[in-house]
Amino acid sequence: MPRTRRSGCPINLTLEQLGDRWSLIVIRDVMFGNRRTYGELLEGSEEGIASNILADRLEWLTAAGLLARRADPDHAQRRIYSLTEPAIQLVPLLAQMGAWGRRHTRPSKALSVRAELLEQGGPPLWAAFMDELRHLHLGAARPARSVFAELQAAFEKATARPAR
Repeated sequence: MPRTRRSGCPINLTLEQLGDRWSLIVIRDVMFGNRRTYGELLEGSEEGIASNILADRLEWLTAAGLLARRADPDHAQRRIYSLTEPAIQLVPLLAQMGAWGRRHTRPSKALSVRAELLEQGGPPLWAAFMDELRHLHLGAARPARSVFAELQAAFEKATARPAR
């Protein structure tokens, strides 16, 4: 994290924590892809993040308090990453970014399906998703609705290859 701030403006401070090319992509992949280990994040990267950049961003995001890291009980050298509450509270921001990107860029139809659902569902869906992320990452009670499963099913349907 930067040792000196350019200013105390909240937009500037947010950009100082999240404004590089990869940080929000890593958070997105943990949040929407449930990729929890370095290997899962590296192999599942649609954007092809380099291994050294991923390692750097995981360290950065952990130091910034957006990710937590713990040892994997099944593998001594592997670490499991979890979203923290501040990262979970990025859901509305990511939903708005996805909505903006759908309107003002040329996104892949398959890769924008989750953004479309989040935009259509609005704040009530975002809140339900954040509750589920709290369950998955922070150990909160399991909510009745699985927004993650809904988003994942839509994504899988959109990316499925047609049968021959």
